[in-house]
Amino acid sequence: MPKMKTHSGAKKRFSLTKSGKVKRAHAFKSHLLNGHGKTTKRKRGLRKGAYADVTNVATIREMIPYK
Repeated sequence: MPKMKTHSGAKKRFSLTKSGKVKRAHAFKSHLLNGHGKTTKRKRGLRKGAYADVTNVATIREMIPYK
């Protein structure tokens, strides 16, 4: 059986914790950051990591089989 290919977009966006949870970053953090777009409080919250929803974990794990 041939090796599975890792999804190159998923390997940049997700990582696995030791307990098997899938870590992800928040979206909407790329532009409009300087005063008229997002508040400081909102930007600070977007910096923190988050975990992928349970409904998506199986799909993400298939995309990053060797991580």
